[in-house]
Amino acid sequence: MKIVDPYSKLEQLEQQLEKMLKSVQSLKGEVLETLKENTELKVENQLLREKLDKLTAKEHGSKNQNGMTVLKQIYQSGYHICNMYYGTHRDPSADCMFCLDILDNFGKKSGHK
Repeated sequence: MKIVDPYSKLEQLEQQLEKMLKSVQSLKGEVLETLKENTELKVENQLLREKLDKLTAKEHGSKNQNGMTVLKQIYQSGYHICNMYYGTHRDPSADCMFCLDILDNFGKKSGHK
């Protein structure tokens, strides 16, 4: 049986504490990133709600504008309208098949295409 002197035990404990500190710091960074992203999403969500409210208000104010036009405007402004990704930014260079399916189906039901 090997006897470990107190100084060696203290060094081992110090190394373990340093590893734990690095882990805690890494986790803290991840939590901060998550909180930052969450805050950004809350702000974006609020802006989308305001934009949707404005579009809805315009729709009620104008008989010429219908739900299809509102959906197209939201989609064309760079946001998803599908239930999979609703309200999130979409890559303007790529179409979303879920959003397009909604627009196609809505257009068929309302007699527009």
